[in-house]
Amino acid sequence: MLDQGQAPPVAPQPDGGARRSGSPLLRRKPVEQLVAEGGQGEGGTLRRSLTMWQLTMISIGATLGTGIFVVLGEATPLAGPAVAISFVIAGLTALFSALSYAELAGSIPVSGSSYSYAYATMGELIAWVCGWCLVLEYGVSVAAVAVGWGEYLNELLDGTIGLTIPEGISAPLGEGGFVNLPALVVVLLAMLFLVRGAKESARVNTIMVVVKIVTLLLFIGIGVMGIKAGNYAPLAPLGMTGINAAAATLFFSYIGFDAASTAGEEAKNPKRDLPRAIMLSLGIVTVLYCLVALVAVGAMPWQDFEGTEAALAQIMKDVTGHSFWGVVLAAGAVVAIASVVFAVLYGQTRILFAMSRDGLVPKVFAKVNPRTGAPRANVIIVSLFCGTLAAFIPLGELANATSIGTLFAFALVNVAVVILRYRRPEMNRTFKVMLFPVTPILGFVACLYNMWGLPLATWMVFGGWMIAGLVFYFLYGIRRSRLATAEVASAEK
Repeated sequence: MLDQGQAPPVAPQPDGGARRSGSPLLRRKPVEQLVAEGGQGEGGTLRRSLTMWQLTMISIGATLGTGIFVVLGEATPLAGPAVAISFVIAGLTALFSALSYAELAGSIPVSGSSYSYAYATMGELIAWVCGWCLVLEYGVSVAAVAVGWGEYLNELLDGTIGLTIPEGISAPLGEGGFVNLPALVVVLLAMLFLVRGAKESARVNTIMVVVKIVTLLLFIGIGVMGIKAGNYAPLAPLGMTGINAAAATLFFSYIGFDAASTAGEEAKNPKRDLPRAIMLSLGIVTVLYCLVALVAVGAMPWQDFEGTEAALAQIMKDVTGHSFWGVVLAAGAVVAIASVVFAVLYGQTRILFAMSRDGLVPKVFAKVNPRTGAPRANVIIVSLFCGTLAAFIPLGELANATSIGTLFAFALVNVAVVILRYRRPEMNRTFKVMLFPVTPILGFVACLYNMWGLPLATWMVFGGWMIAGLVFYFLYGIRRSRLATAEVASAEK
C-alpha cells in the first residue's frame, strides 16, 4: 500500500524513460522512477509523518536565524541604513526561485530537492554538479551558522553568570583562537536529535522556531522605542554598490526555505503541502527580516555595527538601559541559531540520502535504521564533518561560500522548471509558477546577478569545489550510478 501523497508507479511516458543519449553524462532519471523510489533506502524506509505545519517549521527553522542575528552585523557596514533594501533585493531573488521550487516540489516530491529535479530534466552530470553545490550549501551553512552560535552563547553566559568561554576555545583559527568548541557542540547536539527520526525531530524543531519568532517580535516591540530618525540619514552612504554587495551577502539569510523540499519522502501529503510550506515560510521570514533590520538601524548608528558581535542584544541593552533584555535576546538567539543548525543539517542528510540511493555517493548514506526510520550513519558522518568545519573555519568565508553554491543550485532549479514544463506538459502540477516563463527566467538572471556581486576569493573557492566534485564524479559516480549499472545489465541480456 502506498503512503498518502505518494504517487503510484506508472508506465514511463515517451520522454520519461531513462534517457539514452550518446553520452552517459546526459542520461536522465524518469520522474516516475524518482517518485516510485520515494522513501526507499538500504535496509529500511523513511517514514511519512510530517504535516504542512511541520514542513513550514522546517523551512523557517532552516532560514530564520544567523542572517538576522549574526550576518546583519556584517551587511550593515556595507549598505548603511539601506540594509533593509538589501534584504528586499535578496528576498526577491529568493522569491523567484521559491516559485520554481514550489512547482517542482509539488510535481516531484522526493528528498533530493534540486538535485533530483536536475536529474529528471538536465541529465546526470548536471544533477551531480547541482548535488555537489547542495553539499556546499547545506553542509557548509551548518558550519557557518554554528560559528555564530558561540557569539550569542557568550553574550548569554556573560549576562547570567558573568563569565564567557575563553577566546582560545570559542574562536576559530585566524580569529584569535584555536578551535570554536561551542560551534562543534551545537552541531553534535543537533545530531543527537536527528538520529531519533523525522517525527521526533520535527517536534523539537517546532518548539525552537516558535521561541525564535517570539524573540524577534520582542526585539521589534522594544527596539522601536529607541529609533532615532537621524540614524536613517544618509540612507545609502555607499550607494547602490554597497546595497548590492550587502544583498549578495544577505542572500545567505534566505538559504533554507527550500529545506521543506528535502522532506518530500517524509511528508504525509507532499504534493499539496510542500508548495504551501515553501511559500509560507519565505513570506514569514522576509517580513521578519525587514522589520528587524529597520528597527536595528534606527536604534543604532550603522557605523557602530562594524565589529559588533551580537548586535541585537546590544541594541536591547542600549534601548532599555537594563542588561536583562539583552540576556533575553541572547537566550532567544541561542535557541534560534541552534534550530537553523538542526533544520539545515536535516536537509543535508536527506540530499545525500537521495544521491546515495542513485549510486553517486557511497551506499552508507542511504542506510536507514529500521527502528527509527532515520539514516543514522548518514547523520553521524555529516554532523562530524560539519562540526569540524565549524570548529576551525571563520564565519565570513563560510557564509560567502555557501551563498555562491546556493545561487548556482537555485539557478539550475529555474532552468529545470522551464524544461519540465515544456517536456512534460501533461504532468499533474499542484502548484504552477505564475507568469511562466518570465518568472523562472528572472529567477535565473537574479541568481547570476547576485553571484557576480560576490568577491573573487569566493569564486576561487567555488571553482576549486567544482573541480573536486567533477574529479569525484568521474572517478566514482559515473561508473556506480544506478542508471549506468541498469544500462550494463540491460546490454548483457
